[in-house]
Amino acid sequence: MVLDILSRRKKDREKYGDRLPDGQKVVEDWPVLTYGGTPRASTDDWRLRIFGLVEKELELDWQALTALPRTKVQTDIHCVTTWSKMDTNFEGVSIRDLLKQVQVKPEAKAVMAHCYGGYTANLLLDDFNRDENLLAYIYEGEPLAADHGGPCRLFVPHLYFWKSAKWVNGLEFIAKDEAGFWERYGYHMRGDPWKEERYS
Repeated sequence: MVLDILSRRKKDREKYGDRLPDGQKVVEDWPVLTYGGTPRASTDDWRLRIFGLVEKELELDWQALTALPRTKVQTDIHCVTTWSKMDTNFEGVSIRDLLKQVQVKPEAKAVMAHCYGGYTANLLLDDFNRDENLLAYIYEGEPLAADHGGPCRLFVPHLYFWKSAKWVNGLEFIAKDEAGFWERYGYHMRGDPWKEERYS
């Protein structure tokens, strides 16, 4: 069993090279990993509140979100549980386009993502505000399934995928980094796959 895993990782490394972080194995499917039940928020009811250290709070409904420019990103994703999925295609609103809708105060250093179901995930502002980051609502050309965070999830592919919070409904700008849900249970505060920042 161990030899099979090591052999598979070696083949994955030969195929993908530096695209595959240490300790990861490539999967073809997309594993569903969720703490608790799957929240079911319809697009009729879905809302995103942007608050905290911003000049003016903002709330978007589904129509307002999807009226914003849509961006497509093809990239790899990496889960802290050691799977990686390569060449995924997500679409949604670029975080940089979203931030044009609000004025973030200079004292903001981090973001806490809030989600239906009570989940939270923290991100440094520099990790949040990147070209490839999205509020994603389409995966491989189809609406994002509820099991994978639909109707809308945060998409932050340069970090382990628990930071890409499912069922996002709030973005709170805060003055310092604070632990989110999994971070309070010992997960790393940042979660860089290339540094294997799995646990604190």
